[in-house]
Amino acid sequence: MNTLKNCSCLPSRRGFLTGLLAAGASALVSGCATPTVVSRTDRIDIHHHAFSPAYVAELDKAGQAPPIVKNWSVAKTLDDMAKAGVGTAILSFTTPQVNFSNATNANRIAREHNELFAKLGRDHKGKFGSFAMLPMQNMDDALRELEYALDVLKADGIGLLSSYDDKWLGHASFAPVMDELNRRKAILFTHPVIPNCCKNILAPEIPPTVIEFQTDTTRTITDILFSGTAARCPDVQFIFAHAGGLIPFIVERLTKLPIQDPKLASRVPRGVLFELRRFFYDTAWSAHPGALASLTKLVDVSQILMASDFPYRTGFDNVTGLIEYGFAASDLRAIERDNALKLLQRSEFLSSRK
Repeated sequence: MNTLKNCSCLPSRRGFLTGLLAAGASALVSGCATPTVVSRTDRIDIHHHAFSPAYVAELDKAGQAPPIVKNWSVAKTLDDMAKAGVGTAILSFTTPQVNFSNATNANRIAREHNELFAKLGRDHKGKFGSFAMLPMQNMDDALRELEYALDVLKADGIGLLSSYDDKWLGHASFAPVMDELNRRKAILFTHPVIPNCCKNILAPEIPPTVIEFQTDTTRTITDILFSGTAARCPDVQFIFAHAGGLIPFIVERLTKLPIQDPKLASRVPRGVLFELRRFFYDTAWSAHPGALASLTKLVDVSQILMASDFPYRTGFDNVTGLIEYGFAASDLRAIERDNALKLLQRSEFLSSRK
């Protein structure tokens, strides 16, 4: 990939970059122009969470509303965006979405929250897009909400969890939603969840999100591949969070599977690498050399999208990590904005920003 990793003029410490920001400078170091977080205001954050008061109240009833969720506000989101030079954030839901509720309440909560996202988009023109949540307890309900979210609310795509009740997204029961997304050539953003199999299996001081978020994303990508879903749904624009979990590290095992078990070959007729390289991957919790070096060996820069995971991390953290990695200017611009702009080209809220 085209990077500037060997340019000696790049800063090596985050503190140095922070000092430049405090001075309000777009630094020139050893004659080389080095971008800073404040040098741009039009970045697109593809992975940014928001929570309505009504949704938080429902979570609280179920004992699933941590302080970081209760303390979220639109003002905090806008402040984070400003500090990171983000012009547009695509709002989405994190775990547990509406999995904590029965089917009837899930329908209502999903509709109310999807409408909140649409309202935020109207109230802050050009600042917010959204990936809508579906009540996945029932496929008929999920399809109705998908239609409403995309056709009426003009959501920019659908956001699903990596698994539901230990069924990953390649499972046959989810085929109606996948097929409809494919028919519409829609975006599917996926966010990891902690599956039932793997809760509280380490020391209590180690949150299961540390490992299980990455592994569940890996499970669902693998399931989408070898269930035949990726091949059956070539027009779904898949976005996987957190640089695809462990995928860059186990790609050899995945590519060998159809050789070791020939019956799997028909499920990935275009090849494992073809499918992996057409997917999109965001940089939430992954804007550091280990993840970026691995990911850019697997996919082209065109498939990578800037992401904060606010409020669990800040946009400033993510952008700083991307800058410090030393991408070429054109690649950095692609990750921070251009790739998302192309992916979201049908989105009405971006039309005024093109």
